[in-house]
Amino acid sequence: MKFRTEIEIAKIAEGIDHTQKVFALGSCFAESISERLAKAKFSVTTNPFGVLFNPLSIANAIERLDDTRAFGVCDIKAGRENFFSFDAHSSLDGKTQTEAFANLNRAVAQGSKALHDADWVILTFGTAWIYEKEGRVVANCHKQPAKEFERRRLSVKEIVERYDALFEGVLRDKKVVLTVSPVRHIGDGLQENSVSKATLRLAVEELVAKHKNVHYFPSYEILIDDLRDYRYYAEDLAHPSKVAVDYVWERFCEAMLSTKAQEQLPKIEQIVAAAEHRPFNPEGEEHKAFCRKMLERMKALPEIDFSLEKSVFERYL
Repeated sequence: MKFRTEIEIAKIAEGIDHTQKVFALGSCFAESISERLAKAKFSVTTNPFGVLFNPLSIANAIERLDDTRAFGVCDIKAGRENFFSFDAHSSLDGKTQTEAFANLNRAVAQGSKALHDADWVILTFGTAWIYEKEGRVVANCHKQPAKEFERRRLSVKEIVERYDALFEGVLRDKKVVLTVSPVRHIGDGLQENSVSKATLRLAVEELVAKHKNVHYFPSYEILIDDLRDYRYYAEDLAHPSKVAVDYVWERFCEAMLSTKAQEQLPKIEQIVAAAEHRPFNPEGEEHKAFCRKMLERMKALPEIDFSLEKSVFERYL
């Protein structure tokens, strides 16, 4: 008997490998996958402006990074105890205007290079609901009074038209993976969340159909239809549990990584785990022999950056 409806995911012909660079923007789910890519020794840069939830704020970030457009003093606002920008997450706030200014423009410089160097771009849309201040969408409200913002839901047409321009412009030479975050925005209300996710899903479907360099990875459907159980959610009943994210990661590897990268993953995981292990007798000959063996295994994977692990093992020799 079958107790689950597993999703068939078409494998990308030329998947992500370790010689390529990945740039990811979007919701906290994008960060979860990026963390696993980084641990698997892929070159990945994630959310230079912090977590971004709606498609227009993600598009604004891409355009700023493409132009290397610095933040000005007028972009930085004073909060109760900090300084911030409505175009970035609170993780880039500063205790002073100077500190916020430095944080934001450092992110522009680093993120711009990462975007331009990237072979793959992963974009995760979290919600179609946006907040606007004086007619301009904000990426984060920074706990400012609700009366200062107007809340509305994006249309499929708005999202598609904005990303048509990006996919024909700055992202035309990139391979793009679009995902819809499975995180439930309960604060919007469950009915509003459903309409929001449906809007995002329809927009993504249209964009994938129109642009050959754009692919869809069904992280949303994996959690909602394949796993489909509160066991796979965290205590807040909104975010996926670690087990769920691990499962999505496995499906991501099957569909989005190159065959060579998939074959290398177990070897990489073993080396990384060995470096994280605390030895019982670090001065013993047995552990030194183990370290030499790990260093030899690294040499067999020359395209992988094991600089951190190498320093760990060499420390015992």
